This record gives sequence, structure tokens and C-alpha cells, in this order.
Amino acid sequence: FEGLVSLHPKTLEPVPGVAERWDLSDDKTIYTFHLRQNAKWSDGTPVDANDFFASWKRALTPATGSQYAYMYYAIRGAEEFNKGQNEDFGTVGIKVVDDHTLEVTLANPCAYFLHQVAFRTLCPVPMKVVEAKGDAWSRAGNIIGNGAFKLVEWRPNDKIVMVPNEHYWARDEVKLERLVALPIEDMETAYKLFQTGKLDWMTAVPAAKVEEIKRDPSYYAAPYLGSYFYRFNTTKAPFDDARVRKAFSLSLNRESITSDILKGGQIPATWFTPELPGYKPPQGLAESREEAQRLLAEAGYPEGKGFPEVSLLYNTNEAHKQVAEVVAQQWKENLGVTVSLRNTEWKVYLDLVDKKDYQIARAGWIGDYVDPNTFLDCFVTDGGNNNTGWSNAKYDGLIRQAAAEGDPKKRSELFFEAETILVEEELPVLPLYIYVNQGMLRDTVLGWHENVLDSHPFRYISIDTTE
Repeated sequence: FEGLVSLHPKTLEPVPGVAERWDLSDDKTIYTFHLRQNAKWSDGTPVDANDFFASWKRALTPATGSQYAYMYYAIRGAEEFNKGQNEDFGTVGIKVVDDHTLEVTLANPCAYFLHQVAFRTLCPVPMKVVEAKGDAWSRAGNIIGNGAFKLVEWRPNDKIVMVPNEHYWARDEVKLERLVALPIEDMETAYKLFQTGKLDWMTAVPAAKVEEIKRDPSYYAAPYLGSYFYRFNTTKAPFDDARVRKAFSLSLNRESITSDILKGGQIPATWFTPELPGYKPPQGLAESREEAQRLLAEAGYPEGKGFPEVSLLYNTNEAHKQVAEVVAQQWKENLGVTVSLRNTEWKVYLDLVDKKDYQIARAGWIGDYVDPNTFLDCFVTDGGNNNTGWSNAKYDGLIRQAAAEGDPKKRSELFFEAETILVEEELPVLPLYIYVNQGMLRDTVLGWHENVLDSHPFRYISIDTTE
């Protein structure tokens, strides 16, 4: 799928997508997008402004339950409509001027709005297929898209096959003729396939072989806009007590995880947001076994006595397992508490987290755009990705203020104050480290550009077949 705007993988700057150009009003609150005359769905029918209007309305409709509906909240009236506070979609700042013109009115100027427009939740969906097929609209044989490739085969947990969309407006620029994605959970298996020439690109590497793999010229490690952390279910004891959550964080030696287990250059972190241009996050709570024990005792569990056995949930993956084992061991040694490990396959894991059927859960968050907001708005009350049950009115207010603030310095200060609540005072999450993007890439792959979003649109990629 392709939105009105895309991000160029080399610069991460907005570039034309379905919209060939756009205008911004003098007060920076009204965007007018001018759509291409030759933008089409993969079945050859036109993509027009009505498709975006209907798709955006669907994403914002409360009954849809979109976890990413908040990505629209910069638009006037979008949040109120999505939260059921106003049922009149006509008050939302999305207007079809004509088939090839879409006007979007913001509640306030928003410096990162075009980056949000490039996000996948703001891509159009084929509403005629959605209405005809219901939940099955995205299956192979039903789905139609408007991006550079189209799906021709999808075998869950086996493979995904795509070929160029012959109706894509820039079809002549697409070089790959067939694309096969293999969802392999076991990185050892994936590495063997790479070594035998059956894979061109691996998006991760086996943790146990990082030192060996680093010597391979195909290995890469690059900065990545991502945070690895644990969620607490704050709706149930014992993690409804911030003192317990703080104790669990203070008791950990993160350096031992990144240097002894992962060995890939990950940055041990007691903060949540990676450092960004114009924003340096608060440092969080530095390791202190003594303070951790004091807080746990204050919460009613001296030396861990009387503390219930709790479980740590993670999706099946060798690296997640290794990290969880070390963390559980440190909690046992430093706090005297027993934490059992529970691993499930990805879909089960997501369901358990969504239902808050967990006590501690592994998590990772990759920024959707280069701005602190993409990290910190995850934890506003009832946010689509806030699966901790945590709510803090002051935090919510700071995030709202930051979203409306035009002065970069003041905006950064608001985010800093909000993140201080998150990682020093309340800790609904326990940061562990900032990601480094690791993988294997053949030197025959062209058009692949290192970037902090790990975004690599296949539209730009080709294979060098020369000897």
C-alpha cells in the first residue's frame, strides 16, 4: 500500500506518493493534497480522494478498534470522533474537494504531520473489498492494494509471495520481478539459508553467533529508532504499586545484558526514547540494589518475603529467552523474588498482552517517525498501544501540550517532563536497551539504504545480476 506521502529511505524526508504535490496554508494548519491522475489499485480502478476519505473514516470509527487511530489525532476533531465524544464525522477536518484533491485541517500546526501521513495506517484500503469480504478482505485472492507490489500467495508461517503491481503509477521504476518473504522465527535456520545463498536479506541474526557473524562482510549493524523494554500490568497486584515497579528496574544490571548476552552494540538504557535531534531524554533510574531492596520492603516485601510468584511473558525467540533468563536471575539474586518465564508464539502473545492477561511482558517499540511523540504518546490513557493499564492525567496533559506547541525548545521540555514521569516516577514500563539494527545483506542488493526507521521500500530495491 502507498499513502499520499512516502518517506525516502535514504533521507527519511517526505516525498510524493499518491499525492504528486501538496500545499500548506500560511498558518500551517491546512494541507491540500493533489492526487495523481494515474494512481490506481492493483485491479486497475482509480485511487482517488474518496478512497482516502473513506479509509481514514474507517480507521477513526470507534467500532473499527484501530490501535493506531491516534496517528490521526493531529487532525481537527479526529480524537473526539474516535473516542465517541462527537458522532458527526462532518466536524472532522478531512474534506474531499474533488476526486483528485483532499483537504486536511489540523487542530494546531504539527511539525511531523507529513511523516504521519506516510505511516501505513494512513494508507488507503479498498473499501469495496472490505465491505464485500469483511475480515477476509486482506487474504490472498481477495486483497487489492495500490503499492508497488501485489500479493499473489500467502501461506501463514511459511511464505509470502509478491510481484509488481502492473497498475502502479511508477511501474517503470520497479526493478524486482518477484519477492518472497519467509517468516522464520529461528534465526539459526535463517542464517543457514543465508549461508547457502537462499536468502538475500536477513532482518536479524542469531544472538548466540553474533561474534562469529560480525566477521562476515554481509553483516551490518546500524543505529535504530527502537526501544526494548518490559511492560508491567499495572491493573493487578503486585505491579499496581509503583514502588514495586521501581524496585524491579533499579535491581537490574543492563550492561551485562547488552555486553554479555546480545553483543551487538545495543545501548543499555534506563530511558525509553532514543536520543533524537533536539531531544535528549531523562536518564531514568540508575542501578541501585540497595534502593531497590528498600522500596520493595516499603511496599511490604522485605527481602522478597511474601512476594507472589509472577511470570514474565515473551514471544518465542532465542534472544528474548536469553534476556529473560538473565533478568529473572538478577531479580532472584537482588530482590529475592521468583519470576517464572512463559513463552508463546507471536499471535498468542499479542492476544495475551492486548487482554492484559500477563504480569510482566517483553515488548519493543520502533518509532514510526523521527520525533519523541512517536514514543511517548504510546502511554497516554487508553492509547491504542498502552497495554499496561497505566493512566496519569499529568502525563496525558504534557503530551497534549507538546503536540500543540510550535516552539521546538518548549516542546522538547514538555516531552522531557512527561518522560521523567514515565521512567523515574511511575515506571509502567521497564526500559532495558536501545536497539541496534542488525542483519545480513548481500552486496548484490542495490537501493537499500541504512536508516534509523529500518525502512526499506522494495520499490527502490534491485538485484545486481552482473558477474
